[in-house]
Amino acid sequence: MDATIDSDTAWAAFAARDRAYDGRFVVAVRTTHIYCKPSCAARRPCRDNVRFLADAAAAQAAGYRACRRCLPDSVARDRAAVIRAAALLAAAETPSSLASLSAAVGYAPHHFQRLFRRLTGVTPAALARTHRADRALDALRTTDSVTAAIYDAGYAAPSRFYVDAARWGMAPHAAASGGTGEAIRWAILATPLGSLLLAATLRGWCRFAFEDDDAALRAAFPAAELRRGDAAFHAEGAALLAAATATATATDASLPAPLRRLAVRTLLHDAALG
Repeated sequence: MDATIDSDTAWAAFAARDRAYDGRFVVAVRTTHIYCKPSCAARRPCRDNVRFLADAAAAQAAGYRACRRCLPDSVARDRAAVIRAAALLAAAETPSSLASLSAAVGYAPHHFQRLFRRLTGVTPAALARTHRADRALDALRTTDSVTAAIYDAGYAAPSRFYVDAARWGMAPHAAASGGTGEAIRWAILATPLGSLLLAATLRGWCRFAFEDDDAALRAAFPAAELRRGDAAFHAEGAALLAAATATATATDASLPAPLRRLAVRTLLHDAALG
């Protein structure tokens, strides 16, 4: 079993049918010789008849067989498909359709949309928007033309670019020049995924990044006036983080940390833009 989960926590997750723990351990029932996901919908056995094992392989080695109701062996396949799809989105120069993305990992489109959102908290399209906006900002800093940056980042037309540019809290030409004329406040919040830096201009939030200090922020906007936000700004950032994650299932703890952080950034951008 995951070293971070004790038997009381595992039992509580099993009793609550908590999907967030699917993939972190399996539940083996001595009386039926079956192992299940923590979220299995079947009737709960007596706790004395339950063992918590690390994964399906451990359960099979101990002589248990997979539950036909919750299909615990599918968890690893689902997780691998989501990780693979996220990698495809990161590498794509232009947005991938849901149909092509789901076909690439062997799932039906609508089923994969639900699966991806359940494990990451966001849709594939939302994650793709974050990647594209990041590429656009990088392109702005390496080209003299906003139009060239738009197409270099994979936008088919300027309209979508200007919608995404609202993520930067400043006009594209200001972002391209390192924040010329902008005043940026910032704060760092502690999260389960590490230190999260949030920064904003007078126009809106301009950066969400998992960083321990403001060094990368200063490198990104060297021409801006930067100052640490006060207690009210810190509280505003904490409220945004709470609002962004309140309506989304927590990202699956077994997913790679970089993917989970990217999902949180995406949730924050979407919440900030309303």
